Amino acid sequence: MKNWHSDTEYMHYVGELLETNEVQALGDFVQHYHSTRLEHSINVSYTSYKIAKKLNANARATARAGLLHDLFFYDWRETKFESGSHAYMHPRIALKNAEQLTELSDLERDIILKHMWGATIAPPKYKESYIVTMVDKYCAIKEVLLPIKLRFQNRKWLRKKELKSA
Repeated sequence: MKNWHSDTEYMHYVGELLETNEVQALGDFVQHYHSTRLEHSINVSYTSYKIAKKLNANARATARAGLLHDLFFYDWRETKFESGSHAYMHPRIALKNAEQLTELSDLERDIILKHMWGATIAPPKYKESYIVTMVDKYCAIKEVLLPIKLRFQNRKWLRKKELKSA
């Protein structure tokens, strides 16, 4: 993946958001066992942004909402809600937090609120919302499985090394 830091258009869209204390605080939370919520949010944001550009979609809204889609500050494995599951509640919490951080368009609101479609009922309204929804799932799976993949690759390398030395 191209280094998102050096993508001037992407940084123009999300740079100020990335500098906020609220977004930086996402680095304090583990998201998918092997990544922080900040790493996950950047992965979702940048991958979604690149897809949106290829599809002539709104890359700015996709990048911004992708970055803010998980803007909540609790451990989702421990915190439970009386009024709904984490899948239902956290998009609403993230949207409220994002609205306090920056002005959002209706498109950005839909992206954040509907990114858990599949685990929730209400479908996205815009193609950009579908992009972030699907990329979020892809990144989550990748973040969980990458260390497992590396462990198996390392085992194969060690076995080859052992066979050569035998």
